[in-house]
Amino acid sequence: MMSFWMLVLTAVYFFLPAYAANMAPELVKWIPWKTPIWKKKLGNHKTWKGLIVGTLMGGVVFLLQKWLFQFGIFYKISLIDYADFSIMLGLLLGLGALIGDSIESYYKRKRKIKPGESWMPWDQLDFVIGGVVLGWLVYIPKIEIVLVLLIVSPFLHAGASRVGYWLKIKKTKF
Repeated sequence: MMSFWMLVLTAVYFFLPAYAANMAPELVKWIPWKTPIWKKKLGNHKTWKGLIVGTLMGGVVFLLQKWLFQFGIFYKISLIDYADFSIMLGLLLGLGALIGDSIESYYKRKRKIKPGESWMPWDQLDFVIGGVVLGWLVYIPKIEIVLVLLIVSPFLHAGASRVGYWLKIKKTKF
């Protein structure tokens, strides 16, 4: 049986493509293409650029994990045998994270909550639920991995948001 901290590390490492995809739109705001996906229902800030770059970022991170796995690096914390999976898993985790975030934005707009305003706990869990659900098309992790992601991800999200705020990448702390 895996120790608690090893379980956390394994879950977070497995979900890195989704985390990277979720952060990617913030990192490419400087690129001028800002075409909204569905302005009326999702707002101005959910763009095709963010969806495409974020999904691709999930694939790139997955390929990096696969390469590291082949060389025995991070082998002990790898949840899956990366040799058995294609880039599709990384792309699905990334796309799922962004779709989950977009669904949450849709319901945020319906509740008249402005972009950037907090909607706890959905702001911190939307991408996790989306990434896990879409990732199920290729791989279904054990329930304890999903539970760890649901518990740990809000803390990681808050920390990443704070760093983004301090670096002036984000306008809000959360």
